[in-house]
Amino acid sequence: MDKYTLNNGLRVVVEKIPTTRSVAFGIWVKTGSRHESQSQNGISHFIEHMLFKGTDKYSAKDIAEIFDGIGGNVNAFTSKEYTCYYCKVLDEHLPLAVDVLSDMFFNSVLDPAELAKEKNVIYEEISMYEDTPDDMVHDLIAKAAFEDHSLGYTIIGTQQNLAAMDSGTLRDYMNSHYTIGNTVISIAGNVNDDVIALMEKHFGAFAAQGTPSEEQPLSFHSNLQYHKKKTEQNHICLSLPGLSAKDERLYAMVLLNNAIGGGMSSRLFQEIREKRGLAYSVYSYHTSYQDGGLFTIYTGTAPKQTDEVLKVTLEMMSDLKEKGLSEAELRKGKEQMKGSLILSLESTSARMNRLGKNELMLGRHYSLDEMIERVEAVEMEHITGLIGSMLSSPFAVAMVGQNDTAIQGFRRDILV
Repeated sequence: MDKYTLNNGLRVVVEKIPTTRSVAFGIWVKTGSRHESQSQNGISHFIEHMLFKGTDKYSAKDIAEIFDGIGGNVNAFTSKEYTCYYCKVLDEHLPLAVDVLSDMFFNSVLDPAELAKEKNVIYEEISMYEDTPDDMVHDLIAKAAFEDHSLGYTIIGTQQNLAAMDSGTLRDYMNSHYTIGNTVISIAGNVNDDVIALMEKHFGAFAAQGTPSEEQPLSFHSNLQYHKKKTEQNHICLSLPGLSAKDERLYAMVLLNNAIGGGMSSRLFQEIREKRGLAYSVYSYHTSYQDGGLFTIYTGTAPKQTDEVLKVTLEMMSDLKEKGLSEAELRKGKEQMKGSLILSLESTSARMNRLGKNELMLGRHYSLDEMIERVEAVEMEHITGLIGSMLSSPFAVAMVGQNDTAIQGFRRDILV
């Protein structure tokens, strides 16, 4: 991996992979729903959509036809802490792809007519989201855990907020957030040193400095959020405090999550689905942010089984606190994690994503060998300490379903 700084200060990270014929290229911007005010909520996602709606040079149709015509793909996504515009093309087509994406980034028209049409598209996206309770509950748990902090906002925003936004609103937000300090270019694939000249050509005139936005301190709250909806299942999330992306215990957290609910051989899956048949979908996951995180358990189950699922989950977590993991679970988790790391780096897209996110959010990079060393360095005492600190807080709880009786009676403080 090589890191460069353009003449204007823009960071570019490159991983040369001469054994491939593809190149993945990404523009990463440190802005997401976390950086929005309540009235702005949804603007980062809206901007992401609008940058595909045309420039003076390329229409929206041109953008689609160019990438289809070279057999490549182009897309974008918005998260709570960053937005990424990316493409994957054959190495010979990288100059054209960079020309199009950079023009979208700097020169999107944000035409009012297109703005109105795209609002309707996002309204439909919001409606689709509201029809998907197993997605909605994950936003509810963020609200339960983070209260009024912007990390508790949805990424997609609200219809009311979107309705009030116009081209000027979007440009003002971009001027203050789409800045050199907030932006990283990441490239992985069959490139040579000429790629830096290509970046200077298309990004060298980038001059936006902006003003760094202050981020609210993050704290965990053990609240309950319930959304009444006619569903066949109760969709439930239980969350505990997690770790930040910079925490040295993060590899221990990944191993712990794998044992609890990270796969088909995990404790939750085996006990709740395989042994008792109480749920089709049950799993856990850990989400890291810059200054904190969430460990979350999700289950979708029939209303009549909700009490039992909650009871079994609490029993399993209490057993975990009392007895910890076994040596066999720790060893299996390490092998699983090493395999996942190696397999995840087999594509240029995955490598580009890793480069961009690490540079933007952490400012540091680990080689594969270094990551494997860190996995192997995790000892049982690290896992035990993490269990103790994580399970010393009450749960935050969220549910989407027809009746909240079971969740209201749930002892969130059982592990205190």
